[in-house]
Amino acid sequence: MTLDDLAQIIDARKSADPDSSWTAKLLSKGPEKCAEKFGEEAIEAIIEAVKGDKAALTSEAADVLYHLLVMLAASDVALSDVMAELARRQGTSGITEKAAR
Repeated sequence: MTLDDLAQIIDARKSADPDSSWTAKLLSKGPEKCAEKFGEEAIEAIIEAVKGDKAALTSEAADVLYHLLVMLAASDVALSDVMAELARRQGTSGITEKAAR
């Protein structure tokens, strides 16, 4: 499964019954709840990275990516827009890009 596939599934769940889908339930709670859940998952990934547990970090990283896509969907930001922004930055030093903000 690619991130594009997952983003399409998440987008399709916007119209699903919240009682039948975890994704639909999250989306029904709005962008704030989706952002909160993304933050929780990011912290869990950080903890596993610091502990050096590769298997747990792999699992948490999958949760982070999923919840990032849910948060984007809740905020009506398309994954393609994020990918376009990454493409725009390609070839630019991270130091130069940060200084331009």
